[in-house]
Amino acid sequence: MTGTTPPPLSGNTARPLQLEDPRRLGNYQVIGRLGQGGMGTVFLGRAPDGTAVAIKVIRPELAQRPEFRARFAREAESARRVRRFTTAAVLDADPHGPQPYLVTEFVEGPTLSRHVSVRGPMRPADLEQLAVSVTTALSAIHAAGIVHRDLTPGNVLLSPVGPKVIDFGLAREFNADTELSRNVRQAIGTPGYMSPEQILDSPITSAVDIFSWGAVMVFAATGQPPFGTGRMEAILYRIINEPPRLDGVSGELRGLVEVAMAKDPGARPSAEELRTALIGGGALPARPVPVATPAEPAETAAAQ
Repeated sequence: MTGTTPPPLSGNTARPLQLEDPRRLGNYQVIGRLGQGGMGTVFLGRAPDGTAVAIKVIRPELAQRPEFRARFAREAESARRVRRFTTAAVLDADPHGPQPYLVTEFVEGPTLSRHVSVRGPMRPADLEQLAVSVTTALSAIHAAGIVHRDLTPGNVLLSPVGPKVIDFGLAREFNADTELSRNVRQAIGTPGYMSPEQILDSPITSAVDIFSWGAVMVFAATGQPPFGTGRMEAILYRIINEPPRLDGVSGELRGLVEVAMAKDPGARPSAEELRTALIGGGALPARPVPVATPAEPAETAAAQ
């Protein structure tokens, strides 16, 4: 019937376990497979009290690296302190066992990626809620000293109570000189949503998540990634050298996305500044203008 609200999309449906998959991890029973990514496999599990949980088991080749385990332990501990406003709460972790894993609450609902692929771009009101929810999540993540590093439409779940960000608190960055970095770098980050500094191996700060936030908003508003599709090399070139494609992003959100996706990470606002601007009407706080060093008088320079 025309004009009716479509039924909610189902999401996070577990698939059967494979022969090599664990049946138990610590105190958690493993029920099925939820997905697989560059860092490992995500399983649907059941806690001792019967609560459904998501368990991310780290890839064996990463688990063999002492430096990875040490970083994973630090980030997992920090992730447990992240406020649960709009994130999937980190409940438990075992960074030292034979199969390191991270346990989070299980969030019902489809990913933003699936929602847009099935339903198309989000309606303006839903897009506004998404923008505020994700900046709120990033504010909480950054306040705990964590950088997400892989914020994508696949890491935003549209739960019955609103959007939630998942898959933070995992050690994704390594020293560029290590063999570990060379082996896994291609599995880290999603090309269409990476920041220029991630591609160029520049220092990583929370600003990478702000760039990715802008890219996710473009996808949600238009159904397309901001730097198009095609070969990975072409996409990465566009991220570094070309402006994002903002056709279809309108109103106050467009201006915020544009500044969030500045090539210079120092020119991007913080997550909290974005959140405040979204709630207050789209105006970012004024940034101090750098004081230029006075030029040396011509006659003085000529005398030297």
